[in-house]
Amino acid sequence: MKAKTLEQLKELQHQPSQIRNICILAHVDHGKTTIADALVASNGIISKRNAGKIRYMDSRADEQERGITMKSSAITLMYDKQRGSEAVSKHYLINLIDSPGHVDFSSEVSTAVRLCDGAVVVVDVVEGVCPQTQAVLRQAWLEEIRPILVLNKVDRLISQLKMVPIEAYYRLIKIIEQVNLLINQLFISEAMGKTSLETTKDGLNDAHTEDSNSYDWTVIGDEEEHKNIYFSPELGNVVFTSAVDGWGFTVGDFARMYATKLGVREQILQKTLWGDYYMNVKAKRFMKGAQSKGKKPLFVQFALDNIWAVYDAVFEQRDSDMIEKIVKSLDLTLAPKDLKQKDRRITLQSIMGQWLPLSDAVLDTVTSHIPSPLQMSEERVEELMCSKSRQFSSLPEATQHLKKDFQACSSSDDVPVVIFISKMFPMERKCLPQNKSRPFTEEELHERRAEARRRHAEIVTQRENAAKDGGNTKEVKPAGSQQANGHTYLENSSSNKEEDDLDGHAFIAFARIFSGTVRRGSWVFFLGPKHDPGEVLYQLPPLTAEELHLKPELLASHPHITSVEIKDLYLLMAGNVFGIGGLEGVVVKSGTLSSTLACPAFTDMYFDAAPIVRVAVEPANAGDMNKLVAGLRLLNQADPCVEVRIQETGEHVIIAAGEVHLQKCIDDLKERYAKVEVNVSKPIVPFRETIIRPPRTDMVNENIQEHSEEAQDDRGTIQVSTADRQCHLLIRAAPIPGKIPDILLENQQILKALDMAASSTGRTELQVEYRLTEIASESIKSIRQQLKEEFDKAGPEWAGAEEKIWSFGPRRCGPNILLNCIKGYNRPSVWQSFDRCSLDTGRIADLDNSIITGFQMATLAGPLCEEPMQGVCFIVEDWWYGDRVKLPFPHADKTSSSSISKVNAGDCLEDKGSCDTLSEDFRTQASLVNSIHSDCSNDSGHDKFVPGYESFQTHKSAYGPLSGQLISTMKEACRQAFQAQPQRLMAAMYRCEIQATVEVLGKLHGVLSKRFGQVLSEEMQEGTATFIIIAVLPVVESFGFAEDMRKKTSGLASPQLKFSHWEVLPVDPFWVPTTEEEYAHFGEKADAQNRARVYMNQVRKRKGLPTDEKIVEFAEKQRTLTKNK
Repeated sequence: MKAKTLEQLKELQHQPSQIRNICILAHVDHGKTTIADALVASNGIISKRNAGKIRYMDSRADEQERGITMKSSAITLMYDKQRGSEAVSKHYLINLIDSPGHVDFSSEVSTAVRLCDGAVVVVDVVEGVCPQTQAVLRQAWLEEIRPILVLNKVDRLISQLKMVPIEAYYRLIKIIEQVNLLINQLFISEAMGKTSLETTKDGLNDAHTEDSNSYDWTVIGDEEEHKNIYFSPELGNVVFTSAVDGWGFTVGDFARMYATKLGVREQILQKTLWGDYYMNVKAKRFMKGAQSKGKKPLFVQFALDNIWAVYDAVFEQRDSDMIEKIVKSLDLTLAPKDLKQKDRRITLQSIMGQWLPLSDAVLDTVTSHIPSPLQMSEERVEELMCSKSRQFSSLPEATQHLKKDFQACSSSDDVPVVIFISKMFPMERKCLPQNKSRPFTEEELHERRAEARRRHAEIVTQRENAAKDGGNTKEVKPAGSQQANGHTYLENSSSNKEEDDLDGHAFIAFARIFSGTVRRGSWVFFLGPKHDPGEVLYQLPPLTAEELHLKPELLASHPHITSVEIKDLYLLMAGNVFGIGGLEGVVVKSGTLSSTLACPAFTDMYFDAAPIVRVAVEPANAGDMNKLVAGLRLLNQADPCVEVRIQETGEHVIIAAGEVHLQKCIDDLKERYAKVEVNVSKPIVPFRETIIRPPRTDMVNENIQEHSEEAQDDRGTIQVSTADRQCHLLIRAAPIPGKIPDILLENQQILKALDMAASSTGRTELQVEYRLTEIASESIKSIRQQLKEEFDKAGPEWAGAEEKIWSFGPRRCGPNILLNCIKGYNRPSVWQSFDRCSLDTGRIADLDNSIITGFQMATLAGPLCEEPMQGVCFIVEDWWYGDRVKLPFPHADKTSSSSISKVNAGDCLEDKGSCDTLSEDFRTQASLVNSIHSDCSNDSGHDKFVPGYESFQTHKSAYGPLSGQLISTMKEACRQAFQAQPQRLMAAMYRCEIQATVEVLGKLHGVLSKRFGQVLSEEMQEGTATFIIIAVLPVVESFGFAEDMRKKTSGLASPQLKFSHWEVLPVDPFWVPTTEEEYAHFGEKADAQNRARVYMNQVRKRKGLPTDEKIVEFAEKQRTLTKNK
């Protein structure tokens, strides 16, 4: 970058009103990177001829090979805006971020959107609105940034679809309507949320007001109308482009062209150029009703007809005379070689690029419609500083005052510094400014000469002394220097140490400064995700820095601005996007830096695709384990979506969002971070274990015979005892009814916060009260109400169950429920902290924790293949101590449908000899958990409820503490109760969207059915020969699916996979033929493949669990053996 340009750039950085922070968002292959190339070419960084070919922003080798963007990249551009005959142009600084369009890399989109004020949403006019288009629009809406719409690849309407201008016009209208429909859905969803909140507030303020449940929708409508949330060409927020041919325009561009020719004001022409208007030549007026009167709309007449004429002259007619006439009429200057090119596209690009330059159309719209950092809305400031589960007014007063600094984008010294880091990215150290060679200043040259003279004098003196000592001379080096290849140089130990730490790479924090001025040497706090200014500002008892989730950090590295190359800056003002080094050991993935503790940690970014595909990695050479661990740490820091975990077995596991993302992570690990060969396991796909209601039909759809009344009374209740056979539990399992599991999954974070508030032991009453104000009280009430409604719908047996919930699991926030249905045993439910219930600390309260811990362990690893449970409710029906008479337990000696015996611990007390095996099992498990809990001797009046309480207090068992025995007993009871019900596996499912032509539909369906996919919808795009197929596909069957699809369809179909939901596999994993019909249908040997059993055995083998597979199950079964020839 030239010095003059760099000085201009530094000057613009001090003018927030002239800064635009934008990102480019789109579905994959809709033209984002090509448009980015055109914008980069406008600054002379690359040739305009190479725009779209060089893919300047895709710096990775695999990005160039695959032809898709895998990471978000930033660049700083300058734009001189000049309107018409204005003599003075306005200078703007454009911080441009190009983001990926592939669903596997949607996390990179999240990191880009958080730092920007606006977005350029690109849509292919042929493919229309695609899944990622919807996803990026949603992300832009959630982050409160303003988008503009770019309708790209208009040339395909001419060259591929062979549309005439009027057909293309209606096609463009339809796409704009589709995008606006998505915007409208987002707006309605937000408005309904506001309605619900206002209704709740009204109900709380005045429960007797008749109109408390009413809401005036017109108020929001009137407010939002002025925000121009929809896309409309007459508003100037829609650009029509062909990035590959290098042209683009807005309605305003043609309005300026024709305003002088027609003698019409530019504003009037801009409003009528788009819409149902036509020109009445006789009256010289613009009239409405072009479609009904069969007239040509103004947009077609003035814009599309002219563009179609250029394409016809260049491509179809190849008429040199017509081309020269067009060039002359448009007042363009073309080189003779451009007119004589054999490649007609070069001629077309030369004409259209001069007439309607793409970069001017896009950047002019950006500077006109994207807000500057000074125009940040109040809503966005509150969204950044406060999550939706909390009111902004509940933050401390000092924190609320920061809102003004954000909106003012103030850079004064008395304003706190607030920086948000969205991601960390690696860069070679040699590319950093401080490591590049540069011309020396006069002072530096003077110092180097003085140092050289001093070293020379030192060497001469040492040689003279050596000659005096004996005449034996030897080569002398100055201290701190080394010699190589005959040259002496000074050793820089600190630099070498840094390079050894990260193997030549440094991490740069990709950040934006929202307030204040950042300088080298400034002290700031790194605010952890759990940092809450209330704990610091409410004068609570002194806490350590770790408890406050703070870490003071010195900004020891220069801030960098991303441009043609990394440039060093001493200071940077608010409103700029920049990179900063030296934070490798502080920031893991993202975080907040601030000079004041009143600043809260910014809210979490919204990630559209969750990581679900996992593999285990190990070094090919066992001696490289340390390098692998260090490489995994760097990989985890460099990728915002990847998760790196260490399993209990010691395996190192990488979890990625999809197959393409996983391959990128493995390549980075081998080639960039660890730089060792690694062995990668087969993909580890998660499953869930659940139970269902007893089925009414068998595998051949025959009705199962009605059970007798006695069998119907047996609901799989399990009775177990502790290892010492003194404490007894009565438990049964049941599938959770309705949509309750989905409700729990959607609100895991709120349930986790509820549990944290409930476990605030050891804190002062003020701290507990403050923690409870953090929790979204309205959200908790909503969850509670939803659970009540679903339980009421499920039938009278579930009535009031929401008040008996003892715990959620696993991890106290999962989709499983523990119910306390013990008569007369009233204990605080899971809502205790929300209801401000007094917490018992007596003996039974300690044993309550043992029961809950056993439940958590059981739901974390089910009996089928040690995978977490989902949608299971465990009901504790009784619990007693000692020799109390057992409650009626009908048919306890029968076996369940899964051949799991129900344990009757009461019988074991009478016949100890028959239960030796069971006792040994309990004894083994109890020994594993004895160290977890110790016996407590607390006494509480509540505990006298338990029969045999006196012996309970004085009892000391040889099997260890009773609390430890209860944990293992509860876990085993839950597993047995689970096995007493019809068991099923739940598979993770992808939502698959495929665009394909009619010629390959048959092959496409073949690939889907082979992998157990189900087609949900199949629609043909209007005006095209393209079908859009929506299907669901098991994640476990998805590996190699995209490659297989491309092979079978000759590259005419490419799927987009995104995690959708969990689905119950309809097959019992333990099923074998039993009825005559099943033997007739499946055969005596059941040759048909049981998918659930195959998946279960695969997981069990991977985890080292036993399977009941036999090497030769049927000796008489016919086999085909091939011999080696």
